Amino acid sequence: MTLGTEGLAGGIIAAGEGRRLREDGFNAPKPLVSVAGVPLLEGVIRNFLAANIISLTVIVNESERECVEWAAARFPTLDVRFIVRTTASSLESFTRVLGAAPSGPLVVSTVDAWCRPADFARFVEAARRRPSEATVLAVTPLVADEAPLWAVVDEGGRIRRVGGDAGNVVTAGIYVVPEHVRALAPPPGLGRLREFLAWLVARGEMVYGETIDQVVDVDRAADVALAEAMARQPLGR
Repeated sequence: MTLGTEGLAGGIIAAGEGRRLREDGFNAPKPLVSVAGVPLLEGVIRNFLAANIISLTVIVNESERECVEWAAARFPTLDVRFIVRTTASSLESFTRVLGAAPSGPLVVSTVDAWCRPADFARFVEAARRRPSEATVLAVTPLVADEAPLWAVVDEGGRIRRVGGDAGNVVTAGIYVVPEHVRALAPPPGLGRLREFLAWLVARGEMVYGETIDQVVDVDRAADVALAEAMARQPLGR
């Protein structure tokens, strides 16, 4: 049984501080930092719209309240709910979005995972063809991260390991999470989302990878420049 073609809900993790972008001279809240003239938050929302996902739950930290008003003005008809909370970790942000979103499988993206909308939509369609009980991670051969999260994916697309010093792909900050995984309580001591993903694989959960060739984790000025260069490339490249 696969996820099928029924409607999916989406979640956006946008509660990070954006410290490295501020160090590089960007003064806007991280979700409103622009790539090729489009704020990161708008880019991710448009990714979801390209995949026909119109119900979104977004978490931002308490210093980014202006993002709520911005989104309401920019997307006045969109079904979007905000969680305004400063969290202690990426895993806390992730679990709060999982808990607040409508029931069922959830497509989750970090706000700084820049990719083309068409590539995002293809990822969602590929994930829907995986078994309904599977967690699906977007993975990429493009290593554009100061601390990449490596993964080992076998020939059938099953992820055999997350973490470590090497792998054949890196994770891309985009996930499809089935209902039963949303209900799992992470074991004590896990503080980061990457640790939770590694734990899922290690405990024998069905976890697959679907490739997006070009995804940039936008944390630095150099990442903005790389994403803008990719945005200028003709479609199909």
